[in-house]
Amino acid sequence: MRVRRWKSIYHNVQRMMQEDPSSSPTVRRFGRIKSLWPFAVGLVGALIGLLLYGIIFPAPIPLSQTDVNDDIGAAIASITPPPSYASQVYQFILPSLVYIQTQGNAEDSDGFGVGSGVIINADGNILTAHHVVAEATTIEVIFADGTRADATILSAEPDNDIAVLQANGSPEVIVPAVMGSLNAMRVGDEAFAIGNPLGLAASMSSGVISGFDRSVSLDNSDKRLEGLIQFDTAVNPGNSGGPLLNRRGQVIGIVTGLINPVDQNFFVGIGFAVPIGTASGAAGGPDQ
Repeated sequence: MRVRRWKSIYHNVQRMMQEDPSSSPTVRRFGRIKSLWPFAVGLVGALIGLLLYGIIFPAPIPLSQTDVNDDIGAAIASITPPPSYASQVYQFILPSLVYIQTQGNAEDSDGFGVGSGVIINADGNILTAHHVVAEATTIEVIFADGTRADATILSAEPDNDIAVLQANGSPEVIVPAVMGSLNAMRVGDEAFAIGNPLGLAASMSSGVISGFDRSVSLDNSDKRLEGLIQFDTAVNPGNSGGPLLNRRGQVIGIVTGLINPVDQNFFVGIGFAVPIGTASGAAGGPDQ
């Protein structure tokens, strides 16, 4: 039965080949191979696509933790604003600022007064407003590092409300202020006042130059101060004698007083300073 079956199968195959040559095993096998071409082409296309993707979109380079921290630090630094002009001016002038205490000043009912001054040379001499020390029986100065010393009036020019003090002692490091030029200033330029208003040591305020060449009458006197700088930087009693500064931290004036429409001694928006040219000339320095 097995032999007959295989013979029968053989004869059937022979008959099929004679009737339809295309049904031969060879043709059918070639037909299967030919049907693989679309798959092969698709596979090659996919490989080329992956290759091109890798070229166009390369894999990111791995970053170390240090690189990541540096990038974060740079990003934070880029959004941190730089120091303001006022902050830089304050740091620049602070070592030159002097706190002045007086006793026996007739302007103060208790006999005590507070004012400001600024170091102007390597000897530690102090430029201030004359009215701060004019009637004082004793003058004590306190430097920025805390050094205290008695002081005397070295020179004075009351008509310009300027005095120069000489201290009996000085800090180990003396830092004179840098003098500016009023000729470089314009109305609207920034102005900074640093002093000791109402005894509040080393206080700073800022504003603008409001005008030049102003004249004001002195209290209880027929005298007038001429050629003053007008500014709107807030000042109060205790600021007198302190420096008025430009945005570079250079002294452009010495605060002399304020004007007030009411009979109260506080700031309402109009202050005055003696130009540094006048002040330094009165102190024996060159005019600006």
